Amino acid sequence: MWVKQISVFLENKSGRIAEVTKTLSEAGVNIRALAMADTADFGVLRLIVDNTLKAEEALKANGFTVGKTDVVAAEVEDRPGGLHRILTLLHEGHINVEYMYAFVQQSGDNAVMIFRFDQIEKAVALLRQNGVTVIDDDRINQL
Repeated sequence: MWVKQISVFLENKSGRIAEVTKTLSEAGVNIRALAMADTADFGVLRLIVDNTLKAEEALKANGFTVGKTDVVAAEVEDRPGGLHRILTLLHEGHINVEYMYAFVQQSGDNAVMIFRFDQIEKAVALLRQNGVTVIDDDRINQL
């Protein structure tokens, strides 16, 4: 029903993201989507990868602090207003979007967005009731 996201906590200094990508590359892990948030001192790199367990093990073995979070991958109509429609549904359903970012590839004619909600099960039910395709972990790795 949802997708596992890895969060890597990094010092905000040159080369730290490259160290993460090197570690994942050497472990044979493919990055499918990512988002970076930062402050003056640290950053959080959020990743959807093709092998969460392998990525987590490789990153921890190389000294990175790693967390896992459930997020939702949903198809969004790839046209003007497509994202607005989904965000309006969520707003009317009193569901907060904590953050979101785009997936690397499309699903058919639709874009794929990654969402973190304050009420994940309610959000998934609402999206499905309104004809929005929610993509699970297995399918996200096939895109």
